[in-house]
Amino acid sequence: MDVIKVQTDDFTVAEEYQQLCQTNRNDGAVVFFVGRVRELNQHDSISRLFLEHYPGMTERALSDIVSAARARWSLGRVRLIHRIGALDIEDQIVFVGVSSPHRQNAFDAAAFIMDFLKSQAPFWKKETLTAASGADVSERWVEARHSDTQALQKWNDLEMPDSLP
Repeated sequence: MDVIKVQTDDFTVAEEYQQLCQTNRNDGAVVFFVGRVRELNQHDSISRLFLEHYPGMTERALSDIVSAARARWSLGRVRLIHRIGALDIEDQIVFVGVSSPHRQNAFDAAAFIMDFLKSQAPFWKKETLTAASGADVSERWVEARHSDTQALQKWNDLEMPDSLP
């Protein structure tokens, strides 16, 4: 019941939620997260974000992350969509949706998937920076954040199954 997609096209949150729920009588909890392109990053104004990936490798890494979540929690359905290509401010980047018989499993699994995705999935992000005038002035590759590493470390500090990515 897992759906993992890397795509340029946008997604519709209502449709993804519906797919998690449709004919799913066993799961009483549905949790989802949507990540969007924000205007500020590291105190700089951004006009757009470009995401690249390594086809095949990226999907495999995402599948491994979802498998690791399934090994830890009782989950029903998982939907993971990550966009690539040129994205503008406020565009949706990622959808992580999880259903489970119990809410805590759904919350924990969604957070786990997102934390590992941010730190372990092979995506590369390039931001276009803007001046106060609104003109594009430069581009930079986004480096891993310390906060993402810390988020990942909390899961590594817990007893986890051998199938971690």
